[in-house]
Amino acid sequence: MMKQKQIFLCAINNILSGTCKEDCKFCTQSVRYHADIERYTYKDIAKIVEEAKIAKSHGALGYCLVTAGKGLDDKKVDFVARAAQAIKKEVDGLNLIACNGTASIEQLRYLKEHGLDSYNHNLETSERYYPEICQTHGWEERYNTCENVKSVGLALCSGGIFGMGESEQDRNDLLDAIASLHPESSPLNFYHPNPALPIKARNIELDEAVEVIRKARKLLGEEKLLMVAGGRELLFNGKEHLMFEAGANAMVIGNYLTTTGSEPFKDKNMLQTLGYEIATSCEKS
Repeated sequence: MMKQKQIFLCAINNILSGTCKEDCKFCTQSVRYHADIERYTYKDIAKIVEEAKIAKSHGALGYCLVTAGKGLDDKKVDFVARAAQAIKKEVDGLNLIACNGTASIEQLRYLKEHGLDSYNHNLETSERYYPEICQTHGWEERYNTCENVKSVGLALCSGGIFGMGESEQDRNDLLDAIASLHPESSPLNFYHPNPALPIKARNIELDEAVEVIRKARKLLGEEKLLMVAGGRELLFNGKEHLMFEAGANAMVIGNYLTTTGSEPFKDKNMLQTLGYEIATSCEKS
């Protein structure tokens, strides 16, 4: 595990935005809900590399390449692989992550061969509650993709979203399911409402979010990265010490997929004020 007072920083890059045909009720990238977001197809790889350099300059060790859509196809696999190779050629020391939806063993193996270190695929919620938030594909597909990630030797990053109307039992079941996969890292997201989405309100409060982090740390063990990601600014603004005291040792900096995050310098100042160091290596101590 990293030293107790070190926090691992991760940045994400939306390299294909707002083109998804699925009906996930929590996601502004779905074309079904006409959310007011920037939509584009494949981002220029040179720009992706420059943005990776910027993320690294802010202290990010994890860098995640995200594409909208249900899963990988041949064109996406090739694009992500080429982007990964370009980043690895010019930027040292990044743990390179792909987040491209459902994926086969063959696709994941190809990404690994072209420089990817990790694959992120979230379970999102409990198996029982999943049909309430998505009906165009099933929870089992998500779980199977996570198993595929493990089988090819990529590090697995898997978490979920809390506050989408689920019960406390659903939250516990989701955490149990995540733990059963033994991921190397787990991002905990807290629902960020958008007026275009069918889920209109967030049903989780600060104390409940802290308890989710505490339970996740207990289930995952001390050796894993536990990351607070989307929705952090809404719940923990000015009270970030609570998430670290509960067991988080990682967080996303900068912007999210379609929402604006805190300025990286503000997060770095916050960590310094709280007495934490920014991790400078992915190596375990």
